[in-house]
Amino acid sequence: MINIEELGNRIRVRRRKCRLTQHDIARALQVSPQAVSKWERGENAPDIGVLAALARLLGVSTDWLLGSRTEKRDVFEATVFASGVKSAREVSEAITPSEFAAWTNAVCFQVTEAVLRHDGIPVKYTGPGQLAFFSGIRHRERAVDAANAARQTSAVPLKLGLCSGLVYYGAIGHPDYLQPDIMGETVSIALLSCDWAAENIRSGTAVCSMLEDRSNLSGADGLAEEVQFPGISHTVFLNEIPAEKGGEDLACRQ
Repeated sequence: MINIEELGNRIRVRRRKCRLTQHDIARALQVSPQAVSKWERGENAPDIGVLAALARLLGVSTDWLLGSRTEKRDVFEATVFASGVKSAREVSEAITPSEFAAWTNAVCFQVTEAVLRHDGIPVKYTGPGQLAFFSGIRHRERAVDAANAARQTSAVPLKLGLCSGLVYYGAIGHPDYLQPDIMGETVSIALLSCDWAAENIRSGTAVCSMLEDRSNLSGADGLAEEVQFPGISHTVFLNEIPAEKGGEDLACRQ
């Protein structure tokens, strides 16, 4: 029989170690923050259909959550969201560093709001660029919706790269300065797609799927172009997404 108080404590401890909030967990699993709070207080347990996704998000096995000593599982399927601003370098040369910082914060605020609105999890910022991920139900579609929302609300032209596949999520860096991060080929292709889109697509948005079923994102409309990224051994295929999905966005698959 499951000890739900012990289960709740394991969820809380592991969540904090991953530097995730209860709202982050709720967004990723498409449940309410109140449900996550009740899990951690030991008032009830996650549904069996949610337990596996929760374990993957926390980088552990379901057996570990339930009290068995097994290896952590910190690799799971997600859609990585990489963003930037096409004109960032030009802007940085035209204004003072403090003005550029204020401008960067304004850009990041709008993009982050779009990510959060579609239940994504922000990971880190690199200047006006952002790295985030979407997991759980409809993670690919939600990431595309977030990219479209970010473009619509941004006052500056964005570049965006999305890629679906397996990712590692965990703390990275010196023990005294550990920060949560995501890694893997999926992340690399999202970042490469972001830069490629800025130079080759008017919309500045490229979306990539590397899932084993090789299925397109819903709404993809035929092969547009194939790209061989430096350092990536396989070809990436780009597909256009119709206007109702956000104009000239592209989706790509392995």
